[in-house]
Amino acid sequence: MQGLLPRAPTVWDHHSSICTCPRVSVAATCSVPDRSARCSAASPSERISASPAKAERIAAPLDALRATGRFSGSRLLQQAAAAAVADRPTAPAQSVAATQSTPLPTSSEDEQLLRIRHSCSHIMAMAVQRLFPGTQVTVGPWIDHGFFYDFDTPAPITDADLKKIQKDMRKIIGQKLPFIREEVSEAEAKRRIEAINEPYKLEILAGITEKHPGKPITIYHLGSNTGTEQDKAAWWDLCAGPHVENTSEIDPSAVELESVAGAYWRGDENRAMLQRIYGTAWRSKDELAAYHNFRAEAARRDHRKLGQELDLFSISDSAGPGLVFWHPRGALVRHLIETFWKETHLANGYNLVNSPHIAKAELWKTSGHYDFYKENMFDQMEVEGDNYQLKPMNCPFHIEIYNHGRYSYRDLPLRWAELGTVYRYERSGTMQGLFRVRGFTQDDGHIFCLPHQLADEIRGTLDLVESVMGAFGFSQLEVNLSTRPDKSVGSDAIWDEAEAALREALETKGWPFKLNEADGAFYGPKIDINVRDAIGRKWQCSTVQLDFNLPERFQMIYMDADNEKQRPIMLHRAIFGSIERFFGILLENYAGAFPLWLAPVQVRILCITNEVVPAAEAVAQSMREAGIRVEVEHGARIAKMIRNAERAKTPVMCVVGKNEAENGTLSVRTYSAGDQGVLPIADVINRVQDAVKLRTAFMGS
Repeated sequence: MQGLLPRAPTVWDHHSSICTCPRVSVAATCSVPDRSARCSAASPSERISASPAKAERIAAPLDALRATGRFSGSRLLQQAAAAAVADRPTAPAQSVAATQSTPLPTSSEDEQLLRIRHSCSHIMAMAVQRLFPGTQVTVGPWIDHGFFYDFDTPAPITDADLKKIQKDMRKIIGQKLPFIREEVSEAEAKRRIEAINEPYKLEILAGITEKHPGKPITIYHLGSNTGTEQDKAAWWDLCAGPHVENTSEIDPSAVELESVAGAYWRGDENRAMLQRIYGTAWRSKDELAAYHNFRAEAARRDHRKLGQELDLFSISDSAGPGLVFWHPRGALVRHLIETFWKETHLANGYNLVNSPHIAKAELWKTSGHYDFYKENMFDQMEVEGDNYQLKPMNCPFHIEIYNHGRYSYRDLPLRWAELGTVYRYERSGTMQGLFRVRGFTQDDGHIFCLPHQLADEIRGTLDLVESVMGAFGFSQLEVNLSTRPDKSVGSDAIWDEAEAALREALETKGWPFKLNEADGAFYGPKIDINVRDAIGRKWQCSTVQLDFNLPERFQMIYMDADNEKQRPIMLHRAIFGSIERFFGILLENYAGAFPLWLAPVQVRILCITNEVVPAAEAVAQSMREAGIRVEVEHGARIAKMIRNAERAKTPVMCVVGKNEAENGTLSVRTYSAGDQGVLPIADVINRVQDAVKLRTAFMGS
């Protein structure tokens, strides 16, 4: 569809009709990420509470005091909490990115780091081929914080081999070898590749020449450009660059190999399984140390680990990979997210629609999805002689709703939104928790409008993105505008008008944006919006995409002021992308500690003695009547109950002892800020309600 190399793996965007694939420039195959890697990165569970022995040491004297009936919940809470939180990591509300003294830019944010990382991938490949004769290289790009290369090796490379490879890399760096760029003809490139018997490079070369016929092929040499067997330092690969000028620009102490994984060649499980080596590279040893801290924090926030610890969701081997089971607490958080989404859309002039999960295969042939995206669709099923298909996206269904009616220019714009579940075939090795699954729910929306309404509708969509993302704490947005590619549908006039409308909307918002020339979809330009989480990672979520293709394919019409048939403008847009992926992003952003308005349990009431349970249950009932999600715990030592509440990351803990029961008060502690003192019951209820309404933290005394 977009001039890809043959068999390049499709990467689905998180919006219904938007499909993005890795792009390749001339001889740039070593800088194109293959997203088909099979990689497991299970993180060990971390201890987030005091050890049982420590809790016992503190709980024993507290229990003795509790037995006297003279100990207040406030004093007991203060002392028991010390054991429960002694080993807890830094409060999740604190932004790691904000406190990080050493910045950790991605490759796209720092040209010099990009060059260093790309050069390190070549240095690593050179080392591997020196240490493991007979190894063949394939692709080796830079990635956000590092690089990788895929190899076909005579024998498996193990984690133990990484130290040996890294040692040889340091030797190569120490030789101060130059990177030399050379342009050759297709015939000369083929001759050289055949001379060293590298069949993968021949396939890469064929893909380059198919996309850019007649253009020169670029090669980068490391150490020499003679390419002779006699020059033992020489190594080369097809590559568009860029690289450092000399390996002396790289600090060997800031380069580290991280792991080995498997990746199918071209993402095709019917082809060779390759060995992928990942590495990271920085300007200095201090930056590498900061990166280690970043990785440790990211592991602590891994949504797969947190989802299990907090009992939010699971993926069952018996049911199949990529299919999410939502447990009661996770389903409740999801319900809150979806309710907020629906209410916000209704308040912004949208109507909600619903569509089926399957449709006849002919519908997907009309839309073009069957031709373009067949490999990412599940097999068809026969029903009463007709072939049906699980839907991979929602937009043809919304068009079906549109075509069922009759519209004039006075009826437009129409804004329709749906939380629609779709199904896409993902290879088992490519899935990762909630981030890439086979069944997921898109927060899909489509706007059908007149040409002169387009700019206002885009601005309204951007306002909606800002409002929704801000409610979840995402205030740092990164915006990309992609314009008309070489191959496209639609007239020059409509493309110019659409791109101008997108630009105008962004400029009116005052949002800086990066312009990606000729990087739009063939059916229309688009805006992609990334958010930054609490530790500085970027996540692509929101998309605003114009479509000149589907209205034509489905013969959509409205009647203009002269009673003539016209095509409406179609605008695809998504805010979250998908509920599953956004839930995973939120879980990692909050480190599992959902804000009060989203927490599955907002308040946990802890009873010091069984005698105060009736009073605690009465408080809980008052809270439930006030719309507060609350649980009561009793029958255990107070230190254990606090530890349980801390593990569950409950936002507000209220301790009830004899004094509190008699005085109508609660001893309050919050997960994020600690002790809040003794407060009247009504005051606690009011403060929780206010915090939920304003989507803020509980404010104590």
